[in-house]
Amino acid sequence: MAAPLHIGLIGAGANTRLRHIPGFQAISDVEVVAVCNRSRESGQRVADEFGIARVETDPEALFADPSIDAICIGTWPYMHREFSVRSLEAGKHVLCEARMAMDATEARAMHEAARARPDRVAQLVPAPFDLRSWRTVRRLVDDGSLGEIREVHVTLLNGQALNPDAPLHWRERGDLSGMNVMQFGILVEVVSRWLGPMRRVLADGATFVRERRGEQGRSTPVDVPDSLGVLAELERGGRVTFRVSTVLHAPRDANGISVYGSEGTLHWEMGDRMSFARRGEQPAPLEPDPGTAGEWRVERDFIESIREGRPVELTNFDDGLHYMRVTEAVYRSRTGHRAVELAEV
Repeated sequence: MAAPLHIGLIGAGANTRLRHIPGFQAISDVEVVAVCNRSRESGQRVADEFGIARVETDPEALFADPSIDAICIGTWPYMHREFSVRSLEAGKHVLCEARMAMDATEARAMHEAARARPDRVAQLVPAPFDLRSWRTVRRLVDDGSLGEIREVHVTLLNGQALNPDAPLHWRERGDLSGMNVMQFGILVEVVSRWLGPMRRVLADGATFVRERRGEQGRSTPVDVPDSLGVLAELERGGRVTFRVSTVLHAPRDANGISVYGSEGTLHWEMGDRMSFARRGEQPAPLEPDPGTAGEWRVERDFIESIREGRPVELTNFDDGLHYMRVTEAVYRSRTGHRAVELAEV
């Protein structure tokens, strides 16, 4: 029987309640022992819902407790660096919600803290879009089925922010989300998972809904774009075009990613469905390679990395640092009106 592992939560938002707490509680000899939320009242509600014995309001109480083995950080990005670094310094394993940080500087500090504690597991919650298919996509890239990668078209268009009367969301606040823009970082994570790192970006963005109801119902400026276009270059060669918007009604194009190579074309759609066409053929549905289709098992992967020493695959701090460097490069590009090399960031 494995020694019991005790998990402390800092920030029990929607994904923590939907995924992380039930995921941990479903694993034998794992116990969620404490929750620290922004207020005691909100923390107590989570504790009552999930049978968690202890409620704290100061994260230091969790860092200082030697009986807590790991910290799950479910706050908005503005606290990820502080809590991740502090957890690692205190000798705790860390599972941090995505996006990794506010910017590349904060991500680099987290990365350095993880490198300083190689005996601790440092994991980011991964982009969940392609859990079923990513290994198959990577195989098509690696075995030459796609040939030379020439263009990648990434589309995520919807009307989530179309209603100007909707209240201000934390993703629309730079003080809480940093340089992250909508779901762009998730898309960068997926493309990089398939095709490797990027080396150059050229970006432009716009904010069409410029004000929303914030705290106490006051009109508050929106300082994060709701429309973004990015042209990126892969280190391996090939161009990636991103179109991301949350202010479009009934967009015509399907959301997904198309990879165009010299020998074949892969179309991947939201819902984790794929089709593939060799050169000269029409696209046909493609199922994941046998035995490779993944699913959500973030909490189980985290625990297995702790107990068995398995390297973190989805998603490690190396990969998180890359997507945050791309995120900051896009910020610099769209605000400075110039192309930005990743080497600058």
